[in-house]
Amino acid sequence: MDAQFWDDRYGSRDQLFSGSPNGVLVTEVTDLPPGQALDVGCGEGSDALWLARRGWLVTAVDISRIALQRAAATGADVDGRVAWTRADLTTVPPPAGAFDLVTVQYFPLPRQPTHTALRGLLAAVAPGGTLLVVGHDLADLPPRGEGDLDPHDYYQPAEIAELLDDDWTVLVEETRPRTAPAPAGTHHTHDTVLRARRVR
Repeated sequence: MDAQFWDDRYGSRDQLFSGSPNGVLVTEVTDLPPGQALDVGCGEGSDALWLARRGWLVTAVDISRIALQRAAATGADVDGRVAWTRADLTTVPPPAGAFDLVTVQYFPLPRQPTHTALRGLLAAVAPGGTLLVVGHDLADLPPRGEGDLDPHDYYQPAEIAELLDDDWTVLVEETRPRTAPAPAGTHHTHDTVLRARRVR
């Protein structure tokens, strides 16, 4: 799933996603004081725009040029509050300790033996900051066909929770029903959620 894959996918439709912020983000972040946020795999920008409209300064990162152009075009009202950034966070880590919130919503982060990319994302959370990781419950997925991606090749929130050390306090680790209907053609009825606070 490289940049061309995602550009092709976004380019195949005028709008790929609903345009509404992800329900878990709204539920878990509404009560947090605004600060610096990193939106990993921001896509068309609905989460980044929601955060910016609530006072956050957002670095919104995606590998797709088309997605970022689309996001920027819909965010004129928050000009200067969102930095739309094209980057591959699986190879280039974000700045360490720079963000009060790192939100990772349904982002396919490939599992690595050394966990290098994951550790880069964890390191980006400032002391006192929040990590929010949301994935699809694998129990909802239909049987994998030949040639389909194997979801077990990507980190799941529970696995990330197991890799957190004493610098972290896990606040939420659970599976819950989606707050909005699943996208057409999918079977995602439940989300897996990890919310953790960096202690130091």
